[in-house]
Order: sequence, then structure tokens, then C-alpha cells
Amino acid sequence: MTNKTLKIKGMHCASCATIISNKVSKLTGVNDINVNFATEKAQISFDDTAVSVHQMNNEIEKLGYTFLDENDSVTAQDHSMHTGINESKDEKEKELLAMKIKTQFVLPVALLVFFLMMWDIGAKLFSLIPNLPLPMSIFNTISMVLASIVLFWIGQPFLQGVVRFARYRVANMDTLIGIGTLVAYVYSMLITLFPLMRVALKLPETTYFDVTIVVIGFVMLGKYLEARSKLRTGEAIEKLLGLQAKTALLWRSGVEVEVPVHEVQIGDILIVKPGSKIPVDGVIVEGYSSIDESMITGEPIPVDKKTGDFVVGATINKQGNFKFKTTKIGSDTVLAQIIKMVEDAQGSKAPIQALADKISSVFVPVVLFIAVVTLILWLTIGASALGFSTALSYGIFSFVGVLVIACPCALGLATPTAIIVGVGKGAEHGILIRNAEALEKLSKVTTVVLDKTGTLTKGKPEVTDIISLDKAWTETEILRVSASVEKLSEHPLADAVVVKATEQHINLETVTNFQAFEGVGVQGMVNGKNVGIHKPSKVDVQETKIKELQEQGKTVVVIEVDKKQIGLIALSDTLKEESKEAVTKLHARNINVIMLTGDNYIAATYIAKLAGIDAVIAEVMPGEKAGKIKELQDGGAFVAMVGDGINDAPALVQADIGIAMGTGTDVAIESAGITLLAGDISKIAQAIKLSKITMQGIKQNLFWAFIFNIVGIPLAAGAFYPLFGWLLNPAFAGLAMAFSSVSVVSNSLRIKAKKL
Repeated sequence: MTNKTLKIKGMHCASCATIISNKVSKLTGVNDINVNFATEKAQISFDDTAVSVHQMNNEIEKLGYTFLDENDSVTAQDHSMHTGINESKDEKEKELLAMKIKTQFVLPVALLVFFLMMWDIGAKLFSLIPNLPLPMSIFNTISMVLASIVLFWIGQPFLQGVVRFARYRVANMDTLIGIGTLVAYVYSMLITLFPLMRVALKLPETTYFDVTIVVIGFVMLGKYLEARSKLRTGEAIEKLLGLQAKTALLWRSGVEVEVPVHEVQIGDILIVKPGSKIPVDGVIVEGYSSIDESMITGEPIPVDKKTGDFVVGATINKQGNFKFKTTKIGSDTVLAQIIKMVEDAQGSKAPIQALADKISSVFVPVVLFIAVVTLILWLTIGASALGFSTALSYGIFSFVGVLVIACPCALGLATPTAIIVGVGKGAEHGILIRNAEALEKLSKVTTVVLDKTGTLTKGKPEVTDIISLDKAWTETEILRVSASVEKLSEHPLADAVVVKATEQHINLETVTNFQAFEGVGVQGMVNGKNVGIHKPSKVDVQETKIKELQEQGKTVVVIEVDKKQIGLIALSDTLKEESKEAVTKLHARNINVIMLTGDNYIAATYIAKLAGIDAVIAEVMPGEKAGKIKELQDGGAFVAMVGDGINDAPALVQADIGIAMGTGTDVAIESAGITLLAGDISKIAQAIKLSKITMQGIKQNLFWAFIFNIVGIPLAAGAFYPLFGWLLNPAFAGLAMAFSSVSVVSNSLRIKAKKL
């Protein structure tokens, strides 16, 4: 059995995934296919002795799609040039610009026509409102010109949907919109251009050009917003690849040589200088340094590294020069593995299809069948009872009425209007929502998984404790001499001590004879006294106190003056003020809250207790985080992952919905469906409430949209004519459709009034 990941060209709506899956899965030899609209890729398991990719292509090319081989290895150039399908990013951006131009043209026209429709409805129902001061013939002519432009320029994708349906019997939302608008347009053209025929057939003067314009206008807006969001799906991967060092300093025959990073081979000796990115993975063979590994671990405190220690590509060397031997390059590096995990997680998820797309494959042929049967029944049974001329008139009435009332204007409005209101309301509260899919998923969350560093905590080390071990030395004086010496140090933790002294407005002393001892600490002369700051050792006098602080996840340094220990300074990443409140709000919604961190269990438990979190999953490597999320999902939980670091990206994608901190990395933000501005996690509960309100609005909108069809189609078809003499004039079919649109828009606006 062969497993292949193939790119797909030509996908343009969510139901395309279903069409491709259904078509390919019927081929002999295809075992399984998972098509992902978001990533435009298909994962296919097939017997290559029974079927080939070429044969699969032959089947789907008829429908307007193409399979393309996915590269076995992904390079930075591939990702900077491509967006998941065989089109360059520039080409995709040009397509998006073309859609934007079309939307900017059609939307004002659609809004104006929609207003005129509402005016006309008011004039028919309320005599107080005057009719439009424009002769019907002139109004029809103007509408015909506008509708022609809109249908044949803006509405091309919908017309193509009609052609595909006619040729291959595959239907999606485009098909339904295309048939409805095309029939409304053609009927209206005949009424306008052949008035004698209209009079002979006793047809009303009513036209449906406005239906064509309004439906295409609003649906086009939804498609543009979707395409704009979709273009960004590859940006998380691009940003990850952008973290890679572009060049490396190679130690060759005693000389430093700068080479492109792709020329580095396993076993090469590389040099890394302060402030530089480490090019690839390897082991230190000479030197010592402090390395910022927050990209991988999420922990803000730099890690001291010495000879024999492993270093990770794309992490940052904060202090010291060192040489290391390359052990992993290319796709084997830790960063490359994170990139692969993000891609795999994206590709493994089937897209959530909108309700309208799910039912359209059934709804379209059913509506067409009803319309055709209606016409036939009028021309046969109706003709024998009423005469052919009357039956023909009523038959055309009913045929057009069925298609017009089934035309999905309300369906097209149902999701976009609610989403626009919901997203706007979210933005007002500092909650950025990527798309409708993110909102839908967020409303189903049962478990929230929180990263520790940068999410629950502030994400940078701060001085938390200053402890005096000598009555002659106050905490202020201990901080004064410590900060005076640390000000000359390059070690990242030294900054936290200096910042603490600055916050307390402490004047620092002049330091002489400053020395830094790699891996140990620093010392210097302050007012004639030798001040030393170093890591704790087993012989320190306050070993119990030091251990207690370390069990709280704090880093401890010992302060000595003339070799006498005078105090301890503890540094730690501290809990955000709003963290406890956020957890309390989530518990109030009966949502389970779990901490997931790479930190040690004791330190993680301490922070979790402060925040009120019950469950802790600690000491988890970046590559394991996504696996832990999957375990929760396999246990029946619908998981929201909240994180801010690059190391969180695979977990954010694996989770049912990812929530990123606005203060976090671009990669985390691009991997998530929801972003909380200012990193305020107290907004999580608000975001969940907003999602539930918005989804409720969408479901109500869809209900009203469909109820008009369920009630209106039989009425339009003339089902009640034999019993009650009721026959729905196509004009009133248009009115019913317009009312369904008004109800949808009005219901969406109610979301804005809801309190979060």
C-alpha cells in the first residue's frame, strides 16, 4: 500500500473536498483519502499496482481539479515561493487582488439594489411609502445592464458550477447559486426584451435582475473574506523557516569560513559568536555559553551550556563564543521536525464544512427536480383542467417561483453577516478571530490546555525573593551591591537584577576589578569589598532554603562579600495578574483547565496551584506536546490549546482550536484560530461566550433561511392551488426571499447587543 500527500489545484469552496473525496474513493485500488480544503492537500492510501496518480488525475481534472506531487523535502525557498498548491504566492495574491476589485465593485451595487428591493416591498405592503419615482421599463433596463455585468463577470465561478453540474452531476453551493441566478436572469431578460411574448402568455412585468445582483454580491463578499484568510494558511510554516540561520561560520584548517547553511555537513565544526543564531543541531566541543532556547522549550531563562552539551539550530547564543560539531542537518534538525509536525497536524484534519455546503449536493438536484416536475404537472394535469394557455402561464409562474424562492440569498447571508458582527464585537474586546471555522470550533470546547510560560506567566525572569543571611545587610543593600556588579555582566539573568534595582530607585556603586567566570558567576570590588555572585553549591549554608526556592521553579544565586555569604536572590517567571481570574471564569463554564509545560513538575505544580489549575502535564518536550493534545482528544475532549511560543505551534494546530497570545511569536499567532491581544488570558472565557452567541445566531439564520424554502417551495410549486386556489406569483417569491434575507441580517445584528 502506497501513502502519498498530493497538492490540489483548483479548490475554491469547502464542498470541493467532498467532491474530490467521493470521486477518487470510488476508484479501484484507493483505500483511503483525506482531502483538506484549508491546506489544499490530499493524503491518499492506495495500491499502486491497481491505480496510479495519473488515473486519479484523469478523473478529477474533468471536475476542474488537479493533483500535483508534494515535494519529499521542504525547503525555505519552496515555502517562500508557494502557498500549498502549485501557484506562487505572487499569483495567489494577484488572484486575491482580482477578487478584491470584483467585491469592491459588486458590493455597493448589491447594497443599493437591496435597499431598492426593501423600498419596493414597503411600497407594496404599506401605502404610506411611495413607489420608486422611476418608470418600470427604465428601471428594468438599468437592472438588466448591471445584472449582466454582475452575472457574467463577477458570477463566473457560479456559472462554471452550473456547467460542471450539467456535465458531471456534481453539485456544490456554487451550482445552486449559479442555477438560481441564471434562471432569474434569463426569465427577466425574456420579460424585458420580448414584451409581446409576456403579454401573450399573460406573465407579470416583474423581473428578477435584483435577485441576481444581490445574491452574487453578498456571496462574493463571503468568498473574498474566505480567500483572504486562506492565503495565510502557509505563513506559520514560512515564519518557522524564517527562523533558520542563513549562513554558518565553518572552522576549516584553522580559518573561519562563512558558508550558506545548506552547505554544512554532519561532522563539520562550526563557530558561534554572541548574539548569533545557531545554524544547525550539534554538540559543543569547545567553549561555554548561555543560550536562549525559549523557541524550543518556551522557558525564558537562558540555559548554560558547556562542552558535551547539545545545542539546537535556530536558538540564540546570548553569551560567549563556542565551537560545536554538527550532528543533525536539514530535515533532521529539531526545528525541521517542528515544521513537519505543524504541516502534518494541518493536513490530518478534515475541514469543517458549512451546513449550506453539506446539504447543497442534495438540495440542488431536489430543487431542480421539483421545479421540472412542477412545470410538467402544470402542462399535463393543469392543461386538461384549465386550458393550455393558462396552464403554461401558471407553469412558468411556478417553475420560476420555485427556483427563485430556493435561491440561497439568505443562505449566502446567514454565515457572513453573523461572522462579521461576531468578529467585530470580538475585536472590540481584544479578541481576534480568524474565520467562521475558528468560531464554530471554539463554541464546542470542553477542555482548555494552557501553556505556562508567556501564557499563564509573564514570560521573562524577575527577581521574586531577596533573603538576607546576615543581620548587617538589609535586602536593599544586598540588591544594591548585587546590581552594581551584575550591571557589568552579559548574562541574561543579570538584567533582571538590575531592573529590580532600577524599579526601587536604588543608586548603583562603582565597580572595579570585575571578572566573569563562565558557568560559575561574577565578582568585583565595591567600596573596597570583594562582592561575588555565584550559583549555589552543596556546601552553601542555606541549602534547605535554596532547595525550597528551587522547588518553586525559581533560579537562586548566592551573594558573598569578602567570601562571607550575606544573602540569596531568587529569580523566576511570575504569574500574570489575570491568570487566576481567567481560570476561575473557565471553571464557572464547566470547562476543564490543564497546564501543559516543558518545565519540571514541581515548579509547574507550584504555578498551577497559584492559578487554581487542578491538572498538570509537565516535563513535556516540544515534539510531545501535540501528542499530549491528541491523547486528550482521543479521550473525548474537545480541546482548545492556549500558547505563545514557537514550541507551542504543533500543539496549537493539533488542538481542535488554537488560541495564541497577541504578545507571543508570529508563528504561534499564525498557527492559531483565535488571538488574544495584549496576551490577556482572562479573554478566553469571553471568546468562548462570543463563539456560542455567534454560532447560535448562525444556526438561527440557517433555520430561517431554510424554513422559507421548506414552506415557500410547495407554495411556489402550486401544491395548494387545487385546495385553496393559492398560487405564489414569482414577484412574491422574490418578496419571500427578500424577507428571509431581512430576518437573517436583523438576527445577526442582535449579536452586537449581547453582553460578553
